[in-house]
Parts: sequence; C-alpha cells; structure tokens
Amino acid sequence: MSDSAPLTTDHPGQAASATPPAPGRSRRLSDRGLAVAFTSPALLLLLAMSVFPLLWALYLSFTDYSATRGGPAQFLWFENYTAILTSPQVHQRALTTLIYVVGAVALQTVLGFAIAYLISRRTHGRGLLTTLFLVPMMLSPVVVGLFWRFMLDAQFGVINSMLGSLGLGQVEWLTRQRTALISLILVDTWQWTPFIMLIALAGLTAVPKYLYEAASIDRASEWFQFRTITLPLVWPLLLIAVLFRAIEAFRLFDLVYILTSGGPGVSTETLSFHVYKVAFLGFNTGTASAYGILMVLIVIVLTQLYLRYLNKLKED
Repeated sequence: MSDSAPLTTDHPGQAASATPPAPGRSRRLSDRGLAVAFTSPALLLLLAMSVFPLLWALYLSFTDYSATRGGPAQFLWFENYTAILTSPQVHQRALTTLIYVVGAVALQTVLGFAIAYLISRRTHGRGLLTTLFLVPMMLSPVVVGLFWRFMLDAQFGVINSMLGSLGLGQVEWLTRQRTALISLILVDTWQWTPFIMLIALAGLTAVPKYLYEAASIDRASEWFQFRTITLPLVWPLLLIAVLFRAIEAFRLFDLVYILTSGGPGVSTETLSFHVYKVAFLGFNTGTASAYGILMVLIVIVLTQLYLRYLNKLKED
C-alpha cells in the first residue's frame, strides 16, 4: 500500500502556490480585465455627459441652428464667431465680466488671507471660528441670492433699515447702475471669501515653526517675519485659490439671475447670463454655442498662462 498525499500542511501558502494558473487566464490578464470592467461605466458616462455635448456644441457653433425652428441647420462656418468678436454689445458684457471677476476675486483674496492670518494666530477657538466663517460657502447660490435680495431691497430691506436708523439715506442697491454691480461683488465676496480663507489657513498652518523661532532669536519684527517667511511660503497656495475662484467667477450666472436679471439695463449682464439670453430667450442655438466655445477657449488660454507663471514661481 502506497503512502497517500497529506491533507494538511504546516505552511498553508505552499498548497496555493503549488497550483498552476488555469490555461488562458493569467493573473495579469485577469486584473486588467477587472480594471476595464470597473472603469468602463465611468468613461462611458464621461463621454456621454462631457465630451459629446462639447463636440455637439462645436458643431452647432458653425451653423444657424435654432432649437425652435424646423428644418436642417445651414453651415455658416465662422460667421457666428466673427459677429461675436466684432459686436460692441459683447465687448460691453466682457468688460462687465472682467470688472466683476477682478473686483470680487481681489476683495476675496485680501479678506480671506487677512481672516486666515488672524485665525492662525489664535490658540483658542480656532476650530469654532473656522466653522462659523465657512457657513456662507456651504449655502446654495440660489439661497444666497434670495437671502440678499430681501436684505438689499430698497424699501423693505434690512440694510436700508439699518442705514435709516443711523441717519443715512437709503440706497437703491439693485436698481441703480452704479450700485448693482457693486452689490453683486459684495454678495459674491460674502459667500466665497471663506474658500480663500480655508486654503490660506492650510498654507499658514503648514509653515514650519522653527522659522519663526529662528527669526525671534534674531529679534526680527512681526512685519519682517510676515514679509520674509509667511507671505512667500503661502503665496503659491494662495495663487492656486485665486485661479479656482477666477474660473468660478468668470462663469457667474445664478446670482445675476436671482438678484438683478442682468439689470438695470444691461449693467450687470455678464457673458454667461448673455449666453443664457441668446440660447433660451432668443433661441439662437448656433450663436450661443459659439459663445460657449469662445468662453471655454478664453478660460483654457488664461489658465495655461497662469499655470506657466506658477511653474516659474515654483522654479524661482
């Protein structure tokens, strides 16, 4: 009688490693197939939701297609782009958008960094203060717009009631050309300053403490420490936050729609809101698609220039 194979072993891994893989089903091929199976739905969803609409808008931008008009679209080639780039009305909307983006992002950067710097110097209550400052950023832009629409109302608004109690005159915040755009900038600053503050606070927290200790030993002043240690180390991170906020402000639509609807006149009509009017009020789908393509190109070009500046700053 021959000896039978042992049913158990002292090293369980030996039995598994001794079994050869099945023919045609190598472990490497199986992992690749599993990765394709998991990533395919996400890739298909990305193609359907992002790439296809972009390519379809690019096609429509060369036509006179209208969503409410029957019949096939006629190719106009670059007529839509030429009409947009040479229109004085578009230049005015672009100037309004530029003023809004520069004003809002600059104000948010200064206030956000100042608040973050003050919070970083506190030893007690830092978490509570950070949470309280983050509340506006957590609200929906629609809720923020409705809230400030009542607050800035010329007759029944809380802001004018406070000004009246101080003996000051009432201000038509949203119905005068001089104050409507400023009101939009202030409301956007109220909501998105915490975003800059949060990123600046992360940068301030990451500054090594031994640098301040060495500066204190050398009897360096607070201003010298801020100018030579704090600001240079936080500045690259702050510029990234500015990039994100500038892109977000460039495509502003919701606050304009709720607070002013582009008025009075067209004083607060940004490019995004103008595209909405062309596409869904005028139903000039081809022209609106050309607007969208041009805005995407502008964002891409400015972002690339900005990133080159950041890389140069990093190398220096």
